[in-house]
Amino acid sequence: MHGNPCSRQSSGLGRVTTNPHHPLTVAGEPRAFFGRRSGKRLHKGQDRLFREKLPAIEIELPQGGLDPGALFHTAPRRVELEIGYGGGEHLARLAAAHPDTGFIGCEVFSGGIAKLLEAVDVAGLDNVRLFTDDALKLLLELPDASLDAAYLLYPDPWPKTRHHKRRFVSPTTLGELARVLKPGAVFRFATDIEDYADWTLAHILRAPAFRFAPARPGQWHEPYPGWQPTRYEEKARAAGRSVSFYFEFIRR
Repeated sequence: MHGNPCSRQSSGLGRVTTNPHHPLTVAGEPRAFFGRRSGKRLHKGQDRLFREKLPAIEIELPQGGLDPGALFHTAPRRVELEIGYGGGEHLARLAAAHPDTGFIGCEVFSGGIAKLLEAVDVAGLDNVRLFTDDALKLLLELPDASLDAAYLLYPDPWPKTRHHKRRFVSPTTLGELARVLKPGAVFRFATDIEDYADWTLAHILRAPAFRFAPARPGQWHEPYPGWQPTRYEEKARAAGRSVSFYFEFIRR
């Protein structure tokens, strides 16, 4: 596809369902797009931030839907979502550069949450809110046309065929993203795994709510304007995966 893209526990858990046809199930079983929640033990400072900082900015899903603009002390001009923010470098950088925009980050891995909490604390970012459970649970509670942009950057590719059902990109998630994104909003997806790039583009091309219209062939290999590599991208480069895909899809 290098040439032609077509050739910890959360205190605010969402609803858990036993309905086998509900979007939160796969083959009748409760599903999740992530594996583990924790790795190395948090150091003392990170543990303090989990206790003192996280409760003030963590999103708890209310009954009856969630107004994303109401999550922030000052009504934001825009609201943007990053799904699986990893170490939080991209989200923290955007939040610092755009203080009038509200940013929602979804991540379940405790190490990543801790890193972003540190960045939020050091920079005094008041425009970041975090959801620490499955991102689909959050999407299901958001109102129609309530987000101005969404990002899915270097997600877990789940390379084994039997694990493909755990990939975040699916008809269900794209349907929910299409519902919550405003017309004209951007959905950015980046990966260094060609199979996942093919998978995502194939799903997008079957999703009529999104438009993929690069200005020229191969543009999807060019980083987004102002892009700075994440630590996961740098690890991929070090591992010899030198080709990345930077897709940008527009909500019709």
